[in-house]
Amino acid sequence: MTKIEFLTELRYKLSGLPKQDLDNRICFYSEMIDDMVYEGKTEEEAISEIGSVDSIVNEIAKETPLVKLVKEKIAPKRRLKAWEIVCLAVGFPLWFPLVIVALTLIFVAYIIIWVLVIVCYATEIGLIGGTIGSIINCYMNPDSILLYGGFAVMCLGGAILLVFGCIAATKGTMQLSKTIIGKIKSSFIKKGSK
Repeated sequence: MTKIEFLTELRYKLSGLPKQDLDNRICFYSEMIDDMVYEGKTEEEAISEIGSVDSIVNEIAKETPLVKLVKEKIAPKRRLKAWEIVCLAVGFPLWFPLVIVALTLIFVAYIIIWVLVIVCYATEIGLIGGTIGSIINCYMNPDSILLYGGFAVMCLGGAILLVFGCIAATKGTMQLSKTIIGKIKSSFIKKGSK
């Protein structure tokens, strides 16, 4: 792949970025290739060392704020005509509630992803509370010390084991969230393959 082909494909796949950001990225990679060629590498070697266009696009998507991408995507490319403004105003009672419902569903889906973590920590707190309550009952009812002592040990063991489950669930959910947000960002940036 030549420098021109590489930069053309990169520009095409990053077309969802704001114009200034896009120009800065293209200029950056153009200079990087020029520097490598100046050091004695061929264009093909320089481009293979930089990496694939898709990996570059994914990296740029990770570091670009989602708000910036959404603003660029929904920003009007031209002025609205009078009849379009009228249609938007007349259709407001229809499209506005639909937008609110869609945003609410997206928010609920995101919360559902975190429900496992919330349940893990709630169970952990319940087990710790059971341990503390059982220890208190041991002192209040010395006749049932064996029963409450056993329950305290059981709750404490469950709480200790569940700590590892809580940590794993949190890490997994955070990674899943990062992946989902990365995919959303990529869909705003990438225009598609040629």
